[in-house]
Amino acid sequence: MGTKRQTKSGLPEQLSFGWEERGRAGHGCGSDAVGEAVGQVAGQVTSAEERIRAWKQDLMEKVAQEANLLEALRRVCANKGSAGIDGMDVTELKAWMSVRANREKLRDELISGEYEPAPVRGVQIPKPGGKGVRQLGIPTVVDRLVQQALLQVLEPIYEPTFSESSYGFRPGRGAHDALRQASKDVAEGRSIVVDLDLEKFFDRVQHDVLMVRVSRRVKDKRVLALLGRFLRAGMMQNGVCVRREEGTPQGGPLSPLLANILLDDLDQELEKRGHRFCRYADDCNIYVRSEAAGQRVMTGVTEFWNNDSNLR
Repeated sequence: MGTKRQTKSGLPEQLSFGWEERGRAGHGCGSDAVGEAVGQVAGQVTSAEERIRAWKQDLMEKVAQEANLLEALRRVCANKGSAGIDGMDVTELKAWMSVRANREKLRDELISGEYEPAPVRGVQIPKPGGKGVRQLGIPTVVDRLVQQALLQVLEPIYEPTFSESSYGFRPGRGAHDALRQASKDVAEGRSIVVDLDLEKFFDRVQHDVLMVRVSRRVKDKRVLALLGRFLRAGMMQNGVCVRREEGTPQGGPLSPLLANILLDDLDQELEKRGHRFCRYADDCNIYVRSEAAGQRVMTGVTEFWNNDSNLR
């Protein structure tokens, strides 16, 4: 964590103050068919709050709806990606899902709460600029389909209340939007940037903290149990399966949403304090008018982040 000064070239000059993150941490949107399902469940309910409440009941039935699973299949196939530990690719997944018995078995396992994710395939890729490596966990394509189906049901619950200053992995938002907002803040005189880069964020996610955050809104115990099993699924590397007690490796459709859920408390705290900021996944910039203000903000945010009571 540090601050940056905006230079004449428009690029921030890094002013390092040295903060080590303690290891606390957390796309796609539903189809038209899923949206219609929401409407059917909500009936004549019109307020966002009431619609969210309507979605809390029997969430797993919504996840396992055939229309939702088929939309998840479409999205997983469109995204392509590598095979997991079983070697099945997206073309084979499409053929597998075309068999009625497979679809029915999948739906039955989801609704009964018996679905068990497979271990993920561990892959390390270089970070940009030679800054070490990033750990990826590649789920099997069937697990990716289930994660996508979960995402399509969970995202409408959380998305309406996420911060306007959060831009990463959200429908209709992206890096260019964050850059435009950052440029506006700098143009208004906030040329000092407190840079929060939560090192190894995805690798250090505390499972219990994340599940507490999710359970604030999700009440279907089957959904919570399945999310827990995805978090704890082992990672296969060099022929050895290692159990994971923390972290949510990047590579699955659910990881970005879970990250945003976990970091939403930080966003809300920054808004409550009146800060101007842009957050994109685990990278957050706070824009202030002086270096002294940057030092104060850095100290305050560090204290908030390190306080366990703020993570519950």
